[in-house]
Amino acid sequence: MTERWYEKAIIYCLDVETFQDSNGDGVGDFAGLTRRLDYLARLGVDCLWLNPIHPSPGRDGGYEVSDYYNVHPRLGTLGDFAEFLQAADSRGIRVIIDLVVNHTSDEHPWFRSACSSPDSPYRDWYVWSAQEPPDRRQGMVFPGEQDETWTYNETAGAWYFHRFYRFQPDLNISNPRVRDEIKKIASFWLRLGVAGFRIDAAPFVIEYTTPDNNSDGKDFGFLTDLRQCVQWQRQDALLLAEANVDPGQLTKYFGDSGGSANRLHMLFDFLLNAQIMLALARQDPEPVIDALRDTPALPDWSQWATFLRNHDEVDLSRLTADQRQDVFAAFGPDEDMRLYGRGIRRRLAPMLGGDQRRIRLAYSLQFTLRGTPVIRYGEEIGMGDDLSLPDRESIRTPMQWSPLPNAGFSTAAADQLVAPVVTDGTFGYEKVNVRVQRNDPGSLLSWFERMMRTLRECPEINTGTCTHVDVPTPPGLLVHRADDTTGTMLFLHNLGDQDATVDVSSLAGMAESPTEMLADHSYGDIDLAKLTVGAYGYRWICLRRELSL
Repeated sequence: MTERWYEKAIIYCLDVETFQDSNGDGVGDFAGLTRRLDYLARLGVDCLWLNPIHPSPGRDGGYEVSDYYNVHPRLGTLGDFAEFLQAADSRGIRVIIDLVVNHTSDEHPWFRSACSSPDSPYRDWYVWSAQEPPDRRQGMVFPGEQDETWTYNETAGAWYFHRFYRFQPDLNISNPRVRDEIKKIASFWLRLGVAGFRIDAAPFVIEYTTPDNNSDGKDFGFLTDLRQCVQWQRQDALLLAEANVDPGQLTKYFGDSGGSANRLHMLFDFLLNAQIMLALARQDPEPVIDALRDTPALPDWSQWATFLRNHDEVDLSRLTADQRQDVFAAFGPDEDMRLYGRGIRRRLAPMLGGDQRRIRLAYSLQFTLRGTPVIRYGEEIGMGDDLSLPDRESIRTPMQWSPLPNAGFSTAAADQLVAPVVTDGTFGYEKVNVRVQRNDPGSLLSWFERMMRTLRECPEINTGTCTHVDVPTPPGLLVHRADDTTGTMLFLHNLGDQDATVDVSSLAGMAESPTEMLADHSYGDIDLAKLTVGAYGYRWICLRRELSL
């Protein structure tokens, strides 16, 4: 892997508490995760992204931190975490963790001190207003669950700002001591051995907030400071951020106006994610073609992170009302499948009706588009969801390892689990689990392993150009290519339910001997003039290869 390892990585996201329990208390822990590292290495993962691991009251999935310099006791100790990092490193797996510094828990000692007295040294670590702010009921992130962004604290005798829930008071980024503390937190975990951070809610981290205007500009310079800090601590440290913003704002997160890539290394591609969902819903590739055309050019060495599902809802807020309705109709027809009026709270497999063809098509499409793929735990076996759980918790159920009780996740009683395992229907753990699929060469898990190995053979996918090939195609067929100094790959994805044939012989001039690299998992020469792709099928074709396979 190159020094810019993130360009060629496959990132796997998981919650430690729902992955593997080692001591029978019903909660996943670092010892359990360590025991499953060989599974992840075999799968082809080389970077783990851990959702929040810090002490927290647990009212928002751990995204309200009460101590930034420790791990939650139910996950283990700092010593357990250090052993896990060493074990991951020995398998060539890097680890990044969530950096949640837009806000703290209202139980954090900083906030409790800030509320105790106007003279507290932590008072100005948060955002306060002596009077009720006029925009108190504007700018909510979770409409329907939040009714305000300013809350009155009786002890403090003032209003405090919270972009998210009221138990998550925002830190004051304009305070130099807060900025220094954030850099100190990052330095601490880098010294322990993490390879970088996924920055939660990046636009709000750098947002200046005042009582009369709760969005008074952004301090992009802090991202530059943070980048310098982490790379002094660890040269190859990664900053991957969540920033679901307008396209015109995206490049500011990567670098300054001079074109330098001196801020974030990677951003999640929310715009592409929404367009892929629209394309799958309509069985029409045009949204993906539009996304490829409209993607802003990035500074050198910057990278997109692509995903289909993550730990939150599918966010459709940047689609038009008609587009959003089409996705809802296809993948979230019932009201309890939706969230915040903008998203879908389901995993991909049930969204696609458990159709293995469509699941594999969707992930083949993700893997062949520019950027670094990010996979949510359990997607490789087609896990389902539990819509009886509230909000985003529906997709945060324990990993399904085997047909044993509790899916092999824990030996605790079922009512002691951190979350219930999925038991009912097509996606219940007795039918969908690692053990069953491990013994089936035709399973989704086996397919993922082969797909991820094949991805290693095609380095131009991650770092080369990604362009739509404009040739006459049947409805539903997407043809695109990836080009780099290492070679040229051609990809065909049939989003429709009918077989499709296309003539791409115009590309034959560059094809020394066109070879299929992944279709029915076999290699062979092909005829570019008569390429047929089955319903919900895909084909990867090597047109040029500078590296020996």
